[in-house]
Amino acid sequence: MTLHCKTLSTWDPEAWREVEPIFDEAFPPSGRKTSRMIRKIVDTEAGWLHIGSEDDAPIAMAVTGKLPELGAMLIDYVAVRSASRSRGVGRRLIEYIAEEAKRLGFAALVIEIEAEETSVNESRERFWTSLGFRRTSYVHRYRWVPETYRAMYLELNDDASLPRDGETLFRGITSFHGKIWRN
Repeated sequence: MTLHCKTLSTWDPEAWREVEPIFDEAFPPSGRKTSRMIRKIVDTEAGWLHIGSEDDAPIAMAVTGKLPELGAMLIDYVAVRSASRSRGVGRRLIEYIAEEAKRLGFAALVIEIEAEETSVNESRERFWTSLGFRRTSYVHRYRWVPETYRAMYLELNDDASLPRDGETLFRGITSFHGKIWRN
């Protein structure tokens, strides 16, 4: 099957209703952004909502944000419907997002992954590494969540001037989160 992807730069309540179950299935309510916050990301032009569909039915979604001080796009959330996992859907959605990021003038993609060494987290890191992302050594601790995180990055062109140290990447990531979490 072919994954058809689109990027929303304006809020579409119907599109969100279609992908919200995918988001809910992947991310427990505590500690995640609310639907209102995700809408704020899109409404304030701080980022985008990406949807991957097969046969006109959404099976994957992602939320990305702008990290202007880094010249990068942050992948904030990625989720694939459980029945569609292990078929390359997540990989194809990330490849699409990388192309979108290049088209929009970003030189890199940045993500944050949980740093605790568990089999689930190691599996997630292997996924990102298989896409070419590189892990930073710095471990970041937010005040508002108990988990620790690492940054990973993927340079999208040869002349990307992205800082490769985790502390600098997390300053950009934290700035993005701060704008969204503030009311």
